[in-house]
Amino acid sequence: MISKPVAKTATEDEPLKATGRKESSVSGRYKQAQPAPTRRQRSAKPASIFSYQSADDKNVLAIIDAVRTGISFTDFDKLASKTPFSLAEWANYLQLSERTIQRNQKEKKPFQPIQSEKIIELVMLYEYGIEVFGDRDNFNIWLNSRSIALGGRSPKELLDTKFGIDLVKDELGRIEHGVLA
Repeated sequence: MISKPVAKTATEDEPLKATGRKESSVSGRYKQAQPAPTRRQRSAKPASIFSYQSADDKNVLAIIDAVRTGISFTDFDKLASKTPFSLAEWANYLQLSERTIQRNQKEKKPFQPIQSEKIIELVMLYEYGIEVFGDRDNFNIWLNSRSIALGGRSPKELLDTKFGIDLVKDELGRIEHGVLA
């Protein structure tokens, strides 16, 4: 039976003292220590558990718990403020009315699991896009640009369905790896 490697925490991702090398969290192999990231590089990396990079078993279980509990409006507001999406766009993506979102805020009521899951998916996708483009502004421009690979639609237009989110995520993966569509 093959055992699964233990997930690393953020502090374990520091260079190893004895060897001066850094362990790759993906492959478990060692690679040469990289210079400390610049402020811009650090800001481009996701800091929350809501990222595709940190989606190991432990974090996925935390995400599932967050979805089941429901995202509070306060947490939604913090997450949404990091994205360029307006309240009307969020309402469309969550398939809720703007009034329902405002009511959640007023009543301090958490979102239903289905909306909570969509919020987390969109935040994870947004963090991934920033990582791929290396810059928030460039990614925001791409989100609003029509793409031949996406059937002549802008990525933002597709974020209201799971299939659309997957299509945008796949396109980001192709961009990340330099594959032309």
